[in-house]
Amino acid sequence: MATDRMQSAPPDSIEQTMQEPELIPLSVEEIALKLKEAAQFIGQRVVGRDEVIEQAFCALLTGEHMLLQSRTGVGKTLLAEQIFAMFDGARVFRIQASKEQQPDSYFGGLDLELLKRGILKHNTEGSLVESEFGFIDEIFDANDFTLRALLSLLNERRLVRGVHHQPAQIHTVIAATNYLRVSEVTEAILDRFLYKALILPDKDPYMQFKIAQKYLVHGGKPAEPPQKIPFAELKYMHSIITGSNPAITIRIRPEDLYFANLVVGHFEHLRNRALRESHRGQAAETYREFYISPRTQAKSLDLLRALALLRARTHVTHEDISKLYFIFATVGVPEEIALFKKSFETIQNSLVSSNGLEQIATLLAFETLLQHIRQDRSILEQPLGELATTPIRRTFIEWFRETFGGVDRTVAQNRRQLEQFIAEFVPATEEVRELKRAVEHLMTRVFQEIERDQARDEERRRRREQREGSSGI
Repeated sequence: MATDRMQSAPPDSIEQTMQEPELIPLSVEEIALKLKEAAQFIGQRVVGRDEVIEQAFCALLTGEHMLLQSRTGVGKTLLAEQIFAMFDGARVFRIQASKEQQPDSYFGGLDLELLKRGILKHNTEGSLVESEFGFIDEIFDANDFTLRALLSLLNERRLVRGVHHQPAQIHTVIAATNYLRVSEVTEAILDRFLYKALILPDKDPYMQFKIAQKYLVHGGKPAEPPQKIPFAELKYMHSIITGSNPAITIRIRPEDLYFANLVVGHFEHLRNRALRESHRGQAAETYREFYISPRTQAKSLDLLRALALLRARTHVTHEDISKLYFIFATVGVPEEIALFKKSFETIQNSLVSSNGLEQIATLLAFETLLQHIRQDRSILEQPLGELATTPIRRTFIEWFRETFGGVDRTVAQNRRQLEQFIAEFVPATEEVRELKRAVEHLMTRVFQEIERDQARDEERRRRREQREGSSGI
């Protein structure tokens, strides 16, 4: 069952200022506005790529990497360079990949004096290791040996080469490719690029006219922005999004988190059904099923917080959840995005029309109460009518008072009352029914643990009394 460390009851806007005003004197709202204006500036320079640009800013805010795929001459390099040009105070590493290159091209040359002594150590100055941004053009032209060496650097942000272990400064790498090369190594590399976009040529005459206009002015080079965003401000936003800064918390209600997981699960189901239909008559081994790893699903929480923060909100809404395709689909592939939007609308319509979201909220609150009981058995010693101060929702308290007339019951009856509440709970949808089953199983385990502990304590008490009785004879 999904759990959530984020809190509820958010305000609608952010007014809190930075903890270090001498370094970052702006509010989060002001930085969000600067990021929005930067995205608009790039959209005016790189015409017709607004969705990819928004996706790229989400990659920057979450500190993840992005892969741009397209045919030659569509403007991948220009887009990446224009994005990086919007920031000040960040080093940019650029490289054109080729099969002849060795890892030294990315990590820096080997220290020859140390190499004579058998020590493998790179001089990382000016390399990808010591750069905040990176652009790798035609990444799949690199040989597998080099790509394998890049894995730790991209994922763990750490150079691991022999005895040389060094933290890397990398924040975001944008890679570009004209094609996908499928192998065990390239699949691992693709997994490091959480955000993927396919940029198709736009042959619309008006769009071609706008592109030609921009080329006449800038000659295919990135334009100098009217103002640059200090990289420190991006890092500050990143610290909020990833939960490492206690100054501001981006909140998501447990029921919305559960809703998001339902949408993602339904999308995974639809993608695999479409795959099976497209490979009808073929053995399952001839194609790979679409799979969303727990790691990717967990990182989607950062995307939700980034989308909220970009809109200067301290809470996640269903609007943010509807854009999770930035991670789970390839932007620029209409079929994938349409499937995600279908999943979102199907789950949302089902739950909203049936009051399912409120039921999910109630069951998740009940689940929280059970977890609290698991940690603190004394909660069961309280009259249930006093549980309004615990995480349990008003729905349960109202049920209890309607059922028992508001009279506080004894400790011995609390368990039966909790079991009765779940037994009488009627799910409105299949999704709620599945959640109810999970809560029932948790409740059974909790009470079994309590019974086991009580039996153990009783046995210890009996043995202690026997010992005391024997010593007194």
